Amino acid sequence: MFYIQLSRTFQTLQPPFFIEFKLSNPHACILILFFTIKSLNINKQQVLSLSKIQNIFVSTFNIHKMEDDMVEVPRFFICPISLQIMKDPVTAVTGITYDRDSIEHWLSTAEVAQCPVTKQSLTKDSDLTPNHTLRRLIQAWCVTNASYGVDRIPTPKSVVTKSHVMKLLRNLKSPELYLISLNALHLIASENQKNRQCLIESGTTGAMISFITKLCKETSTRKVVGLGQALSILHLTWQNVPEKKKSAEFKQDHDQFIDSLLWVLASDNMIEDDVVVEVQTRAISVLGMVMEVSSTSVLERLKFEFFKQTVNVIRKRTSPQAVKAALRMLIDVCPWGRNRMKIVEAGAVFELVELELNGLEKNVSEIVFGLLAQLCSCADGRAQLLKHACGIAMVAKRMFRVSPGTDDRAVHILLLIGRFSATDEVVAELLRVGAVSKLCMVLQVDYAPYIKKKAREILRLHSNVWNNSPCMPIYIQTK
Repeated sequence: MFYIQLSRTFQTLQPPFFIEFKLSNPHACILILFFTIKSLNINKQQVLSLSKIQNIFVSTFNIHKMEDDMVEVPRFFICPISLQIMKDPVTAVTGITYDRDSIEHWLSTAEVAQCPVTKQSLTKDSDLTPNHTLRRLIQAWCVTNASYGVDRIPTPKSVVTKSHVMKLLRNLKSPELYLISLNALHLIASENQKNRQCLIESGTTGAMISFITKLCKETSTRKVVGLGQALSILHLTWQNVPEKKKSAEFKQDHDQFIDSLLWVLASDNMIEDDVVVEVQTRAISVLGMVMEVSSTSVLERLKFEFFKQTVNVIRKRTSPQAVKAALRMLIDVCPWGRNRMKIVEAGAVFELVELELNGLEKNVSEIVFGLLAQLCSCADGRAQLLKHACGIAMVAKRMFRVSPGTDDRAVHILLLIGRFSATDEVVAELLRVGAVSKLCMVLQVDYAPYIKKKAREILRLHSNVWNNSPCMPIYIQTK
């Protein structure tokens, strides 16, 4: 009733009033006035006059003519922290209203949690009450001043709670509801870090591990639906899990979960065609995260299937992200147990040469040469490199084209070949493909002494064969 009376009084105002105070939308003005009176607890009967309405607009919004046609923002629309118009005003227990993002960031980063204005103590997870009245006032003011370039502030989404997340996790057990729950959880995880933290505290990480394991185990002939969302949720939340808790998340279903991820990498036909690349890319990324927190005993007893499917990702060129993740993971697990031999048996050396021949980004080439240097430390690895028609030529060609780090590993590979696998044919090929010339160049540039020492050793080992080469330094030929 009061709103109707207020509207009737407001409609008697003359157009000059709106022009003077830059009020282009009377209906929005009525809404602003109504919520202003409500929030400031003004006596309703005292405002049903033209003079009082005008005074409220002047005193409350400080609206007046500006020479530069700029609109002055009402001071209580401004967040005390960011000094910007509040998009999601919330009131702390101290009675001060802030923008939600600003006060939450303040509380999470401050050494001592306290109210920025009153300096009263607050807790890190202090209750923040949404100020809906003020938000509606701000939105109405933005609509009123839209002609001056003020954008309307959208209504913020409701805050994610543990109870809501727990309900979604319970619905994963329902064949009819699990896809809806996965989509909702993925949307929550994608929005912001606070949501991801809420998911972690609700046990989402462990729930996703169990869900993925169960989904892969129960699949027979039908295609798996929902794997992509589950892997993405796990990947997003995993980054926020504390380091000390990461290994505990995989403790119960560790081996089964690894087997499930390997199944995803091997089962192209069991995944929806339009998402197979995306799902397998996420699977190899998650597998890499698992390896980072796995114990030594787990790393030492990895099955051959693990290396077979990882190398297969490189062979298929699943995606640039997947290939890079596979390379990093192989480097991480290579030193443990017989893993180096298993990687070689899976055909990794051949695939690495082929990968490098196709041209790679600088950072990926560094990873490839780092892995090759480790694999060539065993006889089978060197044999596979020499068996490839372009093995030595590729190593020589990439020297001085990528980075000093790559050159260091290339010289190390050539040193291993020169020491342990230097047959007459290999020595001749080193000269023919330009490897000897590149080693001589290493001696001439400003490289670390240990790199030059390696190059000098290779040249001296076979100087009797390479003496006639014009690139051979005289002091090496005479020593």
